[in-house]
Amino acid sequence: MKKILIFTAAFSLALCLIATVAFGDSDYNVYCAEGKIEVDSRTLDQMKSARGSDTCLLKSFSYSSDADTFAESVGGKGAACSCN
Repeated sequence: MKKILIFTAAFSLALCLIATVAFGDSDYNVYCAEGKIEVDSRTLDQMKSARGSDTCLLKSFSYSSDADTFAESVGGKGAACSCN
């Protein structure tokens, strides 16, 4: 019985780790893209493809309101930024 519980716990942990890697923890990202702050749900690779290689991730969040709040704290959407 003890082996079954240990196996079940290990299997559950493995599934959680796989889900975290596959789906990611964060759904909303704040980027500096083309010299302006943007909030978007795309990955960094997708943003670089759409906006160019001078795009960088500033911070990731699970909630859009948190991403918007952070964007406001660094100047707001559309404000100037750089990827230095």
